[in-house]
Amino acid sequence: MVGPNGAGKTNLLEALHVVTQGFSPRTRSDGQLVRFGTEQGRVEANGRRGLVPCRVRVDLAAGQGKRAEIDGRRLSAAEQLRRELQTLVFTPDRLAVVKGAPAARRAYFDRVLGRLAPAQLQLPADYAAAVGQRNAALRRVSAGVSSLEALEPWTERVSEVGGDLVAARLDVLAVLSPGVAAVARELGLEGVRLSYEGEPFDRAALEGMLRRDLERGTTGAGPHLHDVSIQAGTRDLRSFGSQGEQRVAVLSLLLAEARLVADRRGYPPLLLLDDVLSELDSERRAALVGLLPDGQTVVTSTAREALPAEPAQVVQVTPGHAVAA
Repeated sequence: MVGPNGAGKTNLLEALHVVTQGFSPRTRSDGQLVRFGTEQGRVEANGRRGLVPCRVRVDLAAGQGKRAEIDGRRLSAAEQLRRELQTLVFTPDRLAVVKGAPAARRAYFDRVLGRLAPAQLQLPADYAAAVGQRNAALRRVSAGVSSLEALEPWTERVSEVGGDLVAARLDVLAVLSPGVAAVARELGLEGVRLSYEGEPFDRAALEGMLRRDLERGTTGAGPHLHDVSIQAGTRDLRSFGSQGEQRVAVLSLLLAEARLVADRRGYPPLLLLDDVLSELDSERRAALVGLLPDGQTVVTSTAREALPAEPAQVVQVTPGHAVAA
């Protein structure tokens, strides 16, 4: 997909993500997805899951929730599309996975967890809900309107679900790490590894923090405070990686996950790569092409000449129009 800056290439990629995943990779405000001056919008797509054709539609309306259908079947929530279709996206904002705060990495790897282990998709949300309930109970106890006994069930729930979440994250890192290291090596970055960072967590850890938690009204131990370190050799790429190395690390995560998704689902995911070529030298661009999975990959660029290989199709984007070139 080629066109000048501001022509709408990113908007088209965003539309593909919305219609296959039920949400935007850019914003959680549905109102921002509807064109200025209009009240409604719709994205429709025809494609295949492996060899099976499918039709998808997402309707948007200002002030209302999104509505999604797949093969004419209405879904109870648009984000259920994540269970049905697999799409992975790179945007420049994704560099926050490496150089951003721990919350960005936790959110990223929890999404990876949901894609690689669909049965555990709800685990991060269940844990967040339990922590929220425990925090509310802590504040009630501190205010003298509740007893410590009322806090016990939520302490038990947080320790149980939190332990499951830590174990699930460790499993994901274990299966993802070898592929990330291999892809990064192909892209010229040696010694990339992922490591989980966080204090050991169980019920005893929560009980040891009880006095402090009551004073502050928040749960001071658990996987909501943990992090994942992304390193190259002995360097933490968050603090000591160049912009190009950080980009390679994010691409390595994406492509390694794509391979695992293809192995587990039986077909590769849709890859959306927005402005992926900037800050990659010619050798890394060529290597990237060789690492792409067999499925469909959509790449944006300002010029066809910037693409490192001959694409199967070129879409020329100008403001308000997209045509096959």
